[in-house]
Amino acid sequence: MTLQAKATEPRFIVRAEPGAGQPQDMKNYFNYIEAVHKIIDFLRDRFRCDFRLYYQDDGNEAWNGLEEDIRNGYEGVEHVASLYDLVETNIFEFSGDPEATRKGYAIRPAVRNNLFIYPKHRVALVRIPKITLHGIGYEDLIFAESDEGMVRFLEEMRSRQLDNPKIVLFTDTRDGLEQTREPFTYSVSRSDVFLDEELKTQIFRSVDEFFSKDRSFFQTYGIPYKRGILLYGKPGNGKTTLVKSISSTTSAPVAYWQITQYTNSGSIQEVFAAATQMAPMVLVIEDIDSMPESCRSYFLNTLDGAISKEGVYLIGTTNYPEKIDPALMNRAGRFDRAYEVRTPNEPLRQAYLIRKGMDRLADEETIARTARATEGFTLAQLGELYVSAALQMHYENAVDLDRLIADMKSDYAKGRSGEWMTENQPRRLGFS
Repeated sequence: MTLQAKATEPRFIVRAEPGAGQPQDMKNYFNYIEAVHKIIDFLRDRFRCDFRLYYQDDGNEAWNGLEEDIRNGYEGVEHVASLYDLVETNIFEFSGDPEATRKGYAIRPAVRNNLFIYPKHRVALVRIPKITLHGIGYEDLIFAESDEGMVRFLEEMRSRQLDNPKIVLFTDTRDGLEQTREPFTYSVSRSDVFLDEELKTQIFRSVDEFFSKDRSFFQTYGIPYKRGILLYGKPGNGKTTLVKSISSTTSAPVAYWQITQYTNSGSIQEVFAAATQMAPMVLVIEDIDSMPESCRSYFLNTLDGAISKEGVYLIGTTNYPEKIDPALMNRAGRFDRAYEVRTPNEPLRQAYLIRKGMDRLADEETIARTARATEGFTLAQLGELYVSAALQMHYENAVDLDRLIADMKSDYAKGRSGEWMTENQPRRLGFS
């Protein structure tokens, strides 16, 4: 059993012998100690020096960076060999890029079951498959010649990621916390945010002060360098737009955390560890009311931690403030302020319609009348009104805003009552 460098055909540390892969042979096939020895021998032969083993204890920074480098085709990392021939060596995904090879599908080496090296820093990463009670798991190992080389490798990886800003997405899954980096699909300017001006000023003032270069405000007044705000209100009134605007106009890393039923104390710890490593940064927790009951106490204790939010601007959002644990708000240091994002008033509705482009479809007086007639409409509903008006103009060469508003109000009334059928007799739909 020998480790060979990457060639045209895949090379493996371990190949299945005749009959290997059967239950009685699995223990011998997945020989962890032998695999580690072969990796060390290969690295020693390649670089003519000894290597130490490392493990990252506070997150997956190195592994997320490796996956990003593989996905982007970074020239500083080499795939030199695969480990076991009966475990996957490549993965594929639909990239959506029409110019991509293989008709839009991207195929690249998997992080698991492959050996990668960063020759410049003499660092190697390998995710070794191993047998567990529930199938095949893995063990993460990092090899480096020295502590100094490891630190230089991590610093360069972090610098490279900051030079290519992307949104970090944390998602709790059945198999643990997944972390991906996605490009900004489009930016949202502050002029795209339609809120009460006083509220808008307060929020962006706190953001700008937090990410100012000298941090003099916090030093002058002896204020801990962390901040937390909670945005709540009816769906469709611009909470997400506000968050996207903060993300787009702040020169700092941004991370979104998607809470699910699989969120637990382990993933909470991992998210805040990663956030602290990226600080100063923005951490957005959408639909924070969905935090599972089983880990709410741990989440609250994490927010109370002196270090857990250092350099983190935390934004929580919810459409259902009544479901929020009161303990999030009744103690300083968790969420400092709670801001209600309200349904737009008449001046905001008129300004929003004009911003969407309604002035291309109707005159100023009609738009003003439309703003008055749409009392109670959310920004999302006003956006739909504009789309419906544009479609009507496109196909009928005329716009009847009064009719469109009446139709939308009728539909929304049915949605509130749950009675959608109008023939013969009403019939309630939906979950009860």
